[in-house]
Amino acid sequence: MIIAIPLEDGKLAQHFGHCASFAFMQTDAANTVTERRDIEAPPHEPGLLPRWLSEHGVNLVICGGMGPRALDLLAQNGIKVITGAPVDTPENLIATHFQGTLETTANSCDHH
Repeated sequence: MIIAIPLEDGKLAQHFGHCASFAFMQTDAANTVTERRDIEAPPHEPGLLPRWLSEHGVNLVICGGMGPRALDLLAQNGIKVITGAPVDTPENLIATHFQGTLETTANSCDHH
């Protein structure tokens, strides 16, 4: 599984569509991170990120906020999304996700 987390200063960026880069976290069947690759995000363009993430083999996105159009496009690309995640390191977010203790709040994006 590949989990993508939008980054700003090494931690989760609150706005998915305007992050500087993504951490692509490869996990194995035991839910252990086997590889981390930080990749610069492409320039912001509506509809581009879902396709770009799909091309990178992403299965899951953990983010703070995401607009409804991006949510829909990611679902169309077979990518699951967890919104409302706190600002934290990718490693901590993934660890708490797999432990079932990732605390999320409402989707923080107000784009419609």
